[in-house]
Amino acid sequence: MRVQRLTADLSGYPDLVVVYLGMRVRTLRGMARLLGVGPKLYRSHHDRPDGLLWHDDIIWSLFPPHWGARQYWRDLDSLERWTRGDPHRQWWERFLRDSGGTGFWHEAYFAQGGIDAMYDDMSTPTGLARFAPTVPSRGRLFSTRGRIRDTAAGGRSQDRAAAPVVAEQTYYADDPADPARHDE
Repeated sequence: MRVQRLTADLSGYPDLVVVYLGMRVRTLRGMARLLGVGPKLYRSHHDRPDGLLWHDDIIWSLFPPHWGARQYWRDLDSLERWTRGDPHRQWWERFLRDSGGTGFWHEAYFAQGGIDAMYDDMSTPTGLARFAPTVPSRGRLFSTRGRIRDTAAGGRSQDRAAAPVVAEQTYYADDPADPARHDE
């Protein structure tokens, strides 16, 4: 008997964004951080934020612990609105001050074209970083829209881009290696 083959009709989702993300434990302290991420952040997808079409929890590895998710968003605008709201905004601000012995990453794939990737405190490469070189997330590379600005997905709604949760100038304000500080 022949296998029944199906495919997804995505014609109703022209701006679909698929996001893979993960948090990997790097130190013993990181285990407490990983377990402390919830319940608010992990529960937040159950509230069905506007634009989130589906969410799957994923265990990337048990040792070292590396947990994450796959999410399907209607469009980048919806995803950005959610990331700028609580509880995600609070978690992200806290993480950027101190990763707590973990590493965090995301990769986003856009139906209109383009791929975004971000890796914070990831001591072991994952995803695209396993084969593609990585560069510092500075300047236009600091935000998702900046990283995909030359693609259809990033350029179409550039004027509606949300401000980052933490501005680049704020994030690097105390960095003595920041080239912008030497221009003052």
